[in-house]
Amino acid sequence: MVKRKTCIFISGRGTNLKNIISRSRDKSFPIQISLVISNNKNAQGINYAKKFKIPFKIIDTSLQTHENKILLNLRKYKITFICLAGYMKIISNKIINNFQKRIINIHPSLLPKFKGLNTFQRVLKSREKETGCTVHYVNNKLDDGHIIIKKKFYVSLKDNVDNLKYQTQKLEHKAYPEAIINIFRYC
Repeated sequence: MVKRKTCIFISGRGTNLKNIISRSRDKSFPIQISLVISNNKNAQGINYAKKFKIPFKIIDTSLQTHENKILLNLRKYKITFICLAGYMKIISNKIINNFQKRIINIHPSLLPKFKGLNTFQRVLKSREKETGCTVHYVNNKLDDGHIIIKKKFYVSLKDNVDNLKYQTQKLEHKAYPEAIINIFRYC
């Protein structure tokens, strides 16, 4: 099996990055993490890139040239697939157009519900009976691309933001690798 050279974009703790790195060590897993990009120099997830000796780049997205720097690095490392894992910036059309149907994202809700930020607070405020996560393709609209997989759980009256986040991340660690396997199953 030829593994696809993949870049993971992160902004924070990197729990999905750690999980995908672990899964990518399996010979039958279809991707190889070849680059990590972060917009946050203090992202804890960078430590996983360092630990596993994966090249990483910190790119300041406030600079006008950030898109070109991202694309330059994606070409340099021969990246063919991108996973957004807690990347808290909107991907530009320029990048999306260069990676049509080769960028996926994980979102902590059952899309199309609760697109964007503050998901857990909104789930609780709306008194949802269930929530979960969604892996989807990235397109030009926020959290709107074709859905690859959803995983869900029931919301309890005792739930708060912290335990919703914890339960959702547990599901994300199952959903993201499963979605990646599904994408490349017949390639």
